[in-house]
Amino acid sequence: MRKRVIAGSLLALTFTLAGCNFLSGEPDKAAVATSIDQVHWDDASVRQLRKAIDGRAAHGLDRMKFVVEGQPGSAEGEKALTRSALRYAAALARGASDPDKLYDIYTVPRPKPDLLRRLAGALSTGKVGDWIDGLAPKDDGYRSLSKAYIALRKQGDAPTPAIPDKGEPLKPGTADPRIPAIARQLVASDYLDRAAAQGSSYSPAMVQAVQHMQADYGIKPDGVIGSDALEILNLSDADRARTIAVAMERMRWLDRNAPPTRIDVNIAAGRLLYWRDGKVADSRKVVVGEPENETPQLGSPIYRLVANPTWTVPRSIQNKEIAGKGSAYLRRNNMAWKDGWVVQQPGPKNSLGLVKFDMKNEHQIYLHDTPAKQLFQEVQRQRSHGCVRVEDALGFAEMLARDEGVLDEWHRARATGKETFVPLPREIPVRLIYQTVGFGEDGEPVIRSDPYGWNDGVAAALGFAAGQAYRLKTSGNDVGP
Repeated sequence: MRKRVIAGSLLALTFTLAGCNFLSGEPDKAAVATSIDQVHWDDASVRQLRKAIDGRAAHGLDRMKFVVEGQPGSAEGEKALTRSALRYAAALARGASDPDKLYDIYTVPRPKPDLLRRLAGALSTGKVGDWIDGLAPKDDGYRSLSKAYIALRKQGDAPTPAIPDKGEPLKPGTADPRIPAIARQLVASDYLDRAAAQGSSYSPAMVQAVQHMQADYGIKPDGVIGSDALEILNLSDADRARTIAVAMERMRWLDRNAPPTRIDVNIAAGRLLYWRDGKVADSRKVVVGEPENETPQLGSPIYRLVANPTWTVPRSIQNKEIAGKGSAYLRRNNMAWKDGWVVQQPGPKNSLGLVKFDMKNEHQIYLHDTPAKQLFQEVQRQRSHGCVRVEDALGFAEMLARDEGVLDEWHRARATGKETFVPLPREIPVRLIYQTVGFGEDGEPVIRSDPYGWNDGVAAALGFAAGQAYRLKTSGNDVGP
């Protein structure tokens, strides 16, 4: 179905990054240098560079070494200074790690700044510090993460858990001073409604939330909070700092000038945001790839809607899920062999549902409807074979068709009952991204689970140790893409 991605390593994070002209790649009059030999330094600019690097904790980069080498006055010394400045500038402008090296698949558009030219311009005006300060994302979300990271780093690296393990399991009905902290984390993880997170007693609503969480992570769902459940719930200050640093790094990977009309899917949160002309027009749940069948991080546009789609079963699913089930199974699921492939015919039981959002990529990843509506009620919605299942996909298709001026064509296509294609007059960019930090109603960062373990590789590249060990349990309960 696609290449497997290396797992090395509240709401979907809203990326509203402000554009900056020094990231555009367009030349400006102040930046005239075309090679490293034409960049010249003075002592004041070196001091600004050192000060900027000394403040790298604001970007979660304090565990990395950025050495300022060289000094003004000689060609070699100035080249060394330029290389030092460009290394730190690149970390802020594009990220200190390379997602192309961390994952088999990463095609989300990234910034392409002309850093050498911009550095030359900053040196010519004596504003190297200002230039560097403007390289990182400038939106409120990034600033909130930076503020939270600084506060957590002041607590040190001690892995003291927020919810201490007293050695005795916490059973339903028990009163315990740890209950409010447990409730807060259950709310942050979407297992518990905020209204039910009151009091200091382990309430029935909390028990049900804990059981749901235990089932998701392959633990006996008995509602007893022992060491294993606490390990999932617990995040020490060091864990939180690590996760927030990774979140800032993932934001630095993203193009600062995202298309004003686009679809962002946060794989980690199972949430879709539809942006129209720079504003969020819609938000809805999605089901994405389960662990072992991860949805890759792609930048890939929707170019047409498919009404009443057929589904040609990929070889991987055919061999693993369908092989040996016999003709009765195929008839029951409206499937038949065609040219050596298993093809499921259109209809409400089709694994793609009643609409497919065709995307341009070589990995056979796309958005679609599904007959398995119950999966949208799950908290951890990593349940598919890699494609993205959209909640109320027909309603979403109706919205896109109306916005793109093809609503009549869409209605006619649906009425045929047959697979029918409705091209969009313009492609709608889609970004499949992975972000484990969102923001609560108060604007503060809210940390969710890392279902694929993809934070680990990023954290290691930033100089952090590995984090929590518990991962989402693979479901394997339907054959859909």
